Amino acid sequence: MTPYYSENGIDIYHGDCREILPMFRQAVVISDPPYNVGYHYGEYSDMLPREEYESLLKMAFRPSSVILHYPVEIFTVARLLRRAPDRCVSWVYSANTPNQWRMLAWFGVRPDFSQVKQPYKNPSDKRVNKLIEKGSLGTNLYDWWRIEQVKNVSAEKSDHPCQVPLKVMEQAVAITPGELIVDPFLGSGSTLVAARKLGRRAVGIEMDEQYCEIAAARLSQGVLDLV
Repeated sequence: MTPYYSENGIDIYHGDCREILPMFRQAVVISDPPYNVGYHYGEYSDMLPREEYESLLKMAFRPSSVILHYPVEIFTVARLLRRAPDRCVSWVYSANTPNQWRMLAWFGVRPDFSQVKQPYKNPSDKRVNKLIEKGSLGTNLYDWWRIEQVKNVSAEKSDHPCQVPLKVMEQAVAITPGELIVDPFLGSGSTLVAARKLGRRAVGIEMDEQYCEIAAARLSQGVLDLV
């Protein structure tokens, strides 16, 4: 099958993930799936009967998956996979909605939080000062990420109706081991943009050609930014 987009180890496939995903059985899945709450997507109905929605989740995720979803649905995925997450992270943001956070859950793969450093909270502490003097770039990433949502005024905003912040996917990709990453619900392409930035091999699958175009444009723009 010919990719819709292919450049420097990053591929986009236009089509239904239920047909294309079996091509990548050894890949680690990292994805923000449809939430089944009625978002207005183009080619996809985001209000499936419950049984059909759970069937979609069960098909898309396998051991060696990283899933971004509302917390209650992480329990659904755990039931479908018949295993508890190995690790979880809270993504917290400000929003005028009842939901103020989402969960990232690692199933069958253990993230390495030391791959991302963040500033020390107490740089004036004597012990921390000594670490900084020795060249320490910060402490390991925490399991609580405060990252604001992509809004209409955000610099990274595309025409996708439900865009995940690049920083969320960048941190998720950075701490997740695996030779190949696949996102079966590519959407605006944040997972692939993060993978390209980090030098990782990745595949995205998207059934809506308009969203394939958005993701490809973001990847192309990112390449231009690096020149």
